Amino acid sequence: MAQIQLHRDHQLGLERARKIAWAWAEKVEAQFGMECTVIEGDSHDIVEFTRAGVNGELKVAADHFDLSAKLGFLLGAFAGTIEAEIEKELDKLLKQSSKPAKPAKATTAKKK
Repeated sequence: MAQIQLHRDHQLGLERARKIAWAWAEKVEAQFGMECTVIEGDSHDIVEFTRAGVNGELKVAADHFDLSAKLGFLLGAFAGTIEAEIEKELDKLLKQSSKPAKPAKATTAKKK
């Protein structure tokens, strides 16, 4: 059985990290047919994910993500590709969340 282990540090805090984890869970459910369950905690959350040939969890903390997954025999041959795809998607979500919010444009009302 192949294993995937990922760790990503961040400076988002738990609430923003939760939003990223939930977005990630929704994406893997839609794209890969995963079944995800979120277990919320006071200091961290766990996103459990499973489908035929894959099971694992994503630990969501205020300052890091830890993902561990076990791949069954058939998917084990694709472990490198699967790991690269998971890294890409998680890094993409982290990058998007670290962008500062754009300030609202000022509008002026025209007098009639």
